[in-house]
Amino acid sequence: MADEIEFDRSATTPAGEVARLSPLVRRIIAGNGGPMTFTGTCTYIVGHGTVAVIDPGPDDPAHVESVLTALRGETVSHIVVTHTHRDHSPAVPALKAATGARVVGCGPHRPSRELGPGEGRVLDAAADTGYEPEWLMRDGDTVSGAGWSLSAVETPGHTANHLAFTLAEEATLFSGDHVMAWSTSIVAPPDGSMAAYMASIEKLRGLEHARYWPGHGGPVTEPQRFLRGLVQHRRQREAAVLSRLGQGDETIAAMVPAIYQGLAPALHGAAALSVLAQLEDLVLRGAVQASDAVPALSSRYRLA
Repeated sequence: MADEIEFDRSATTPAGEVARLSPLVRRIIAGNGGPMTFTGTCTYIVGHGTVAVIDPGPDDPAHVESVLTALRGETVSHIVVTHTHRDHSPAVPALKAATGARVVGCGPHRPSRELGPGEGRVLDAAADTGYEPEWLMRDGDTVSGAGWSLSAVETPGHTANHLAFTLAEEATLFSGDHVMAWSTSIVAPPDGSMAAYMASIEKLRGLEHARYWPGHGGPVTEPQRFLRGLVQHRRQREAAVLSRLGQGDETIAAMVPAIYQGLAPALHGAAALSVLAQLEDLVLRGAVQASDAVPALSSRYRLA
């Protein structure tokens, strides 16, 4: 169909290399490539002379040094953070110590809902719990420099505190991990919320951007078409979950192999969390019942 997702998994620039993406945007990719990060986390430099750095990346001295080398002779006025997963924000202290820039963007890490038994450990494993912004930006808040401005767009879903940022001068959006060209975003409770994620997708469908620069991989070049594809994809995943329930599957462990046929074993854990996110949303909407007050990976589920 016309709006099916066409993922772009073409090679990006090597880790540590500065790529000129547009008149106002440069990118440096961290050396943390993997199944969940594709070729690595994208750190963006916006502007010239006085610049902003978006998502400094993991706590990796080599990546920080690459960013600082690219910034030689320039002033960093703002360090801007989309969300607080360990591949995006832990380099903030090192970059701030080297530049004195103001740290702005998303708030501290938090769960998307009440935590169930043992979920605090899961949350902390992925989170940069030491991050504290000097200015917690809300929807529409803007930072600016010579020839550029970045306005916050609240996009919870991948995480509760996720922000995207509009660069009005180029009609582009730094979409973080909310929308990426190489893959769908993982929505993994208790970090993420499928209901919030879908609402944020609908929010972006009401905005006009010519291009997205995501947290991993290359650009989303037809944002509106891609967003329609994401909605269709999630509807298909929801239908698959409801079908498995209708066929008698009661556990996430039983559903994952049937829904994600051919998936690499290394990604089964992420797939299970994605199914949990779908079930959590279906329970919230009254379509499914769970055996526990807080739906969990170990819960049993049935159609309402």
